[in-house]
Order: sequence, then C-alpha cells, then structure tokens
Amino acid sequence: MAAGAVTSFTFSICFEILLITSVKSSYPPIKNETWGYVEVRNGAFIFWWLYGAEVENPMARQDKPLVMWLQGGPGSSSTGFGNFEEIGPLDVNLKPRNTTWVKEANVLFVDNPVGCGYSYVLDQKALTTNISEITSDLMTFFKSFLRKLPVFGSMPLYVAGESYGGKMASAFAAALHEAIVKEEIQCQLAGVALGDSLISFPDTVLSYGPYLFSLSLLDNKDFHQVQQIAAETAMAVYEGEYDKAMHLSGLQNYLITKFTDNVDVYNVLHHNVPDDAAMLTSKYKKSSRLLSYKVLAEYVAKTKSDTLYQLMNGPIRKKLGIIPDDVTWSGQSDMVFSSQEDDIPSSVLKDVSKLIQVGAKVVVYQGQLDMICGTLGAESWIKKLKWDGLSEFLNSSRIPLYAPSKLAKKQTGAFLKAHENFYLYYILDAGHMVPIDAPEMALEMLKKILYQ
Repeated sequence: MAAGAVTSFTFSICFEILLITSVKSSYPPIKNETWGYVEVRNGAFIFWWLYGAEVENPMARQDKPLVMWLQGGPGSSSTGFGNFEEIGPLDVNLKPRNTTWVKEANVLFVDNPVGCGYSYVLDQKALTTNISEITSDLMTFFKSFLRKLPVFGSMPLYVAGESYGGKMASAFAAALHEAIVKEEIQCQLAGVALGDSLISFPDTVLSYGPYLFSLSLLDNKDFHQVQQIAAETAMAVYEGEYDKAMHLSGLQNYLITKFTDNVDVYNVLHHNVPDDAAMLTSKYKKSSRLLSYKVLAEYVAKTKSDTLYQLMNGPIRKKLGIIPDDVTWSGQSDMVFSSQEDDIPSSVLKDVSKLIQVGAKVVVYQGQLDMICGTLGAESWIKKLKWDGLSEFLNSSRIPLYAPSKLAKKQTGAFLKAHENFYLYYILDAGHMVPIDAPEMALEMLKKILYQ
C-alpha cells in the first residue's frame, strides 16, 4: 500500500472513531437500570430490564458493549433466573454478586418468548410456536428498544443465550445481521455466546449414551438400549417428524433415569434431585406426551424456585411498578413450553454457520458436567458447520485457562480452542448453568469475549 493510501486509510478510520464518539456523547448517560414493555404483536408483550455497566463515570458506559441475555426452556425468565441466579448485579437475597457480568458490560435481560417471566399474552393463541416466530418478535422488540435508547445502536452488541436461549440467540443474531445489511436497523452486531445450547437436536440426543457410558453411569447393555432409541430419534428429526422425535426422546430420557438411578441431566454429579418438573407436568400425567415433556420441562421448573418466585412476585414486582395486576411472574411459562414443544427438534446450524461466515465472533461454551446439551453433542454439530476455517479449527490445540483466584496454584478452570472468529470454551466443574457453577471462570470468559 502506498504511503498516501496509508495516510488516507488512517484518516478515514480516525474520522469514523471521532464520528462515533461524537454521536455517543450527544446521548444522555445510560442509567444504572431501566425497564419496560414492548407490544411486539397485538396482545403480545415482551418485558425487558437493562443494567448499565458498573463504572465510576456514567458516561463511560457508552464505551462498554451491550450484552443481551436470553434464557432457555423455552419458558424460563431472563429477568428472573438469568438476572438473580446467574449474572445480574444482585443475587436472590438481594446481595451484591462479585461475579456479575455488569462489571464488564451493559446487560439487557429479555423475557422471551412472550409469556416468559413478566412477558405475557392476552390470548393463548398469541404464543409463539416455532423459532421463526420467536425471531420475528425479537426483531420487533429490538427495533423498539433502539428507538427508545438509540445510543446502543452505535455500541458493540453480543447476544448471549443459555440452553434453548442459545438457539434463540443464533436465529436472532442471523436475522439481525440480514436486517443490518438491508439497512433496516442500525446496530453493531459483534458476536454471540452460546452456552450449553440446543443447536442440533440429533447430535445432542446421540451424545447422551457415550457420555454417560464414559462416566460409568451406563454399562454396555444399557448403553446400546439408550443409543438405539437415540438413533430412532435422530431419524425422526431428519424425516421432519418432530412430534415422533419428542416422544422417542422422552423414552430415551426415561431409560436414562431408570439405568442411572435418576441422574441429574443438568449436572451428572447429582442423583435423585427433587422432581421439580412435577408442577409443570401434573396435567400431562395421563398423556403419552408426558415422557417427551418432562425432562426438558425440568429446566423451566429449575428456573422458577419458590425463593425466586416469591422475590419476583413480591419486592421486585413492587419496585418495577409497571407489571399489570393480572400478570404473575412466570405464570404463563408452562403454556410457553407446550406451545413451542413441537419445534424443539428444529436446527439452527445454518444460522451459526452464517454468523461465522460473515465475521461475527461466535463463542460456544460448554459445562463439563452437563448432559442435556453437553460437550460431546457440541463437538458433533461443530463438525457440520459450513465454514472454510473448520478444518484448521478442528486441528488447532487447546490452551488452559485459570480463574484469577486459582492461577497461583495452576488449578485449571477451562480450556479454549479457537481459530479466527470461532471459539469453543470447555468449562470445568460446571453443569448446564455455567455462571452458577463456575461464576469466576464465566466472568473471565466474558472479558475475553468482549475485549480480546
């Protein structure tokens, strides 16, 4: 490149930086926290809650990225569980959390799909039934959010999701990229973080047997029974028979429960944990769909404990001051799951591939002790990504990572495998909800995602 071209290029970059800085400075400071509703369709309302990054000067929040957090299920609440149990500034006892993600970013919790948490529908027919409808609602919501707080349109955005939330994050981010290209929205999409996410249902269910067998939780006889049903489940998905796939998956989980002395599929070090899903599945006890509903419904149940339920329907509801009188936090969660259930086996592999191809930072992180959306399944679907750098990624070497408090003794907290803009974190000593089991390591991971 000629000297004059270098000078011109440098001037252009500097001008863009000055322009963005000038635009940001024209907006009022980002508040410590704010919240609201968006009517995404007639009679369908999404609730959101934003925390400004923990900085001394409020104007400095504009120099921090925005992280949008989407909870799983489908049916679990970001503003409740993700906020008070995982990464928000306060825990369920309203005590400060030292490992909150708000230390490093502005964090936006969204109760999505409609019906989760404080989000609600006036008519059950307004509930979403598939990932495309969820994505459409999220796009409508986010456009409204940026109209209300336009400063975030010029700040890096990372969409993070856990479990089914990772599926939603992938589909939403891919759609958001298309909208940006078409100039339908002004937004700086930087990347996604997919935590123990349901990206490819066949690869996920086929991973259960090998994982449990390696941990001595299945013997050879039991392993083959589990894998036989997993193969039938995968075939049903490939043939588009999602209802059949969900039923077979339920049978597989029944066998796993029977053979493993009721292992906790969200953290395999635990057994015979209370049947939290009972509150959601009681009305299905006489239905053949109970088996396919139960295990996945446990995630929704786990994320609405009595303590959290009382908090969200008591002091938090009073603080927010805008929750309609007839809306109960997570009161429609079971309906959300039921409405969305038949689309659970659908894949978002194409969306993840697209995000990598267009240069977004794509981060997958996996808890070592998770079965339900575990590492083996992720390793399988990653091999199916459409990306020119896949071979180099698969042949790259992992590096160990350490949480700050464990560094002196070299106690490994995670491994990282990366190539170009794709990253895979293996988080040790953690189950399905990584920020709960390994909060310090999760925060260190976030710093790397945002700033390295």
